[in-house]
Amino acid sequence: MGISTHILDTAKGRPAAGVNVTLELMDGEFWEELAAAKTDADGRALLQPREAKPVAGVYRISFDTGSYYKKEKLKGLYPIVEIAFTVARGEKHYHIPLLLTANGYTTYRGT
Repeated sequence: MGISTHILDTAKGRPAAGVNVTLELMDGEFWEELAAAKTDADGRALLQPREAKPVAGVYRISFDTGSYYKKEKLKGLYPIVEIAFTVARGEKHYHIPLLLTANGYTTYRGT
C-alpha cells in the first residue's frame, strides 16, 4: 500500500498544503530519490503508489518547510525537516505524519 505522509500545522490548527516533499531510499552510502510530490489541500502526499509494496531498507522523507513558512509569513527555525525511517521486510504500508510549528516538529508512524 505504499508510503504516504501528512503534514499538520499544529500552531494554526490546519493541514499544511503546498509543501514539497521527496522520498529517498538509502543505497549504500548515498540516497536515491524515488519520488517527489506536493502536499494537497488536506496536507497529504502519496509518495509511493498504494499498490506498491515498499522494499525493506532505510528511507528518508524531506519536507521543504522553509517555503511553507515563507508562504505563511512565519519565521521558522527548521527550513528542511528530514525524517529517516526503516521499512521492515513484508510491511505493506508506511504513513509518516509530520506535526509542525514554526519552532518545532514531531512525527510518528501513522495508519
